[in-house]
Amino acid sequence: MFHTNLGSYQERVNAALEEVQAERILPRIWDHDHTVWNSKPDEITNRLGWLYSPEKMASEVDKLQALTQDLRDEGYTHALLLGMGGSSLAPEMYRKTFGVRDGFLDVGVLDSTDPAALLDWANRLDPARTLFIVSTKSGGTVETFSFFKYFYNLTMGEVGRKHAGKHFIAITDPGSKLADAADEYGFRATFLNDANIGGRYSALSFFGLVPAALIGVDLEKLLARAQTAVRESGGSSSLHTNDNLGEHLGTILGELAKDGRDKLTLITSNNIASFADWAEQLIAESTGKDGKGIIPVVGESLGSAGVYGSDRLFVYLRLKSDTIHDKAVQDLEQAGHPVVTIELTDLYDLGAQFFLWEMATAVAGYRLGIHPFNQPDVEAAKILARKMVSTYQSEGSLPEQSPDFQDEGIAVFYDNTGFGSAENLGKILNLFLQEAHPGAYVAIHAYVPPTSEMDRLLALLRNHIRAKTHLATTVGYGPRFLHSTGQLHKGDAGKGLFIQLTSEAVQDVAIPDVGGSEASSISFGVLKLAQALGDRQALIDKDRRVIRFHLGRDAQAGFTRLLEQYA
Repeated sequence: MFHTNLGSYQERVNAALEEVQAERILPRIWDHDHTVWNSKPDEITNRLGWLYSPEKMASEVDKLQALTQDLRDEGYTHALLLGMGGSSLAPEMYRKTFGVRDGFLDVGVLDSTDPAALLDWANRLDPARTLFIVSTKSGGTVETFSFFKYFYNLTMGEVGRKHAGKHFIAITDPGSKLADAADEYGFRATFLNDANIGGRYSALSFFGLVPAALIGVDLEKLLARAQTAVRESGGSSSLHTNDNLGEHLGTILGELAKDGRDKLTLITSNNIASFADWAEQLIAESTGKDGKGIIPVVGESLGSAGVYGSDRLFVYLRLKSDTIHDKAVQDLEQAGHPVVTIELTDLYDLGAQFFLWEMATAVAGYRLGIHPFNQPDVEAAKILARKMVSTYQSEGSLPEQSPDFQDEGIAVFYDNTGFGSAENLGKILNLFLQEAHPGAYVAIHAYVPPTSEMDRLLALLRNHIRAKTHLATTVGYGPRFLHSTGQLHKGDAGKGLFIQLTSEAVQDVAIPDVGGSEASSISFGVLKLAQALGDRQALIDKDRRVIRFHLGRDAQAGFTRLLEQYA
């Protein structure tokens, strides 16, 4: 079921849909016509492999099931995926949504360079019964390779160098550095993905389906639902209809964003909440560029209709059997907010939803006049982080500035902003948020240990900010969000206000220089802080407004103090 209540925007959307159909946008997408988005084919004609994933991957199901059965027969009970962004978000969604079938492997995801997060997994897992999935499209992601080297050494210490490689598999593109490393270290298997699929479009490729197979997802059923969505969009030799959901949703997203409703707020049934995290990257990294952008707002607690500004579009993803958010969504509609409701029969309809949202994002890119398959601003933070690391390796410390304000061990950095009259942390944050321009949003960058208690505190901060300012808020743990929303933050219209939270590691962990050796020139704690400082500078270089609260060694206590003074 696909239902819209767009109010005064309906007429505009209808006209836009007529234009999309008159311009034959979906048939042209299937024809790989790059002029839908750009006059040049770069990173377009070689990024459309996702159109064919549901059909192509159907022939790989037997291979994935055979791998899973072999591992079960050999006594493996757990797997840990090591990856970032497009390599980790779909696997995490599959695990959180479908759980683990009896007798299958429990798959976790590590996508944080925080030492506490790393040690939590290291202390929980038995390497002798764990498979490590090293997953990166480029084959050179610094976080992923750092994870691999650490867990390779840990596993080698348990089972010996001769057998360590059998506890690892790789998912990557042909010819990548990871493919070479898999050969060098004797990995159990390497899955070479279609190089024409971008990371954020890879949920229905090896990157998503290998972990899904390990937890016991019925891949045939999942892909069958996705194939239905393909046919309905005009693929697989089917005829395009005038009632295509991807075309419809994409047009709505694009048109309302152009009219200022660019805060796409995703409301989901609780059982499929993790789907929103996957969609966040897809939308943010695809549309946030050239001074434009759709800002996905996920994980935000539902409030009364009056706490939301006039910049919201709500999409309600609900399971057929779930009515928990129905009344709140009806209140939003009655208050005049535009709402799209999409109903899923069961969890396996997510196969169709992956394809629906990928197509919708491509269509939204057309309506916005942007290229949805590249990420031109992502590299800026990486370059600056590498410079920070080089400074550390040559001088023994990261470059750091003097704080502008200090309170009970919490240091605040806000650069050339007139907060001189501020008396405490809460007033500083209030003054910072008062800099918001019309259409602004607040992005919280949490370079702190990703714990359930920190989740709770971050949610409280979001609620306080929304109640006081009516601004949309987003939150992401660093460096995870750099691979998800980092492009948007630097490529959109520049209306974001960025709150950066950093902390010091209570127990740091060395990153081996190479797998199998104890030599180390940097730690995970240093890498994480370098990434935070690099991203902060990249935002400043783009004239974004940034404030940083360094919470010290006890991040939870420092954050609680900040909240108490701001609330």
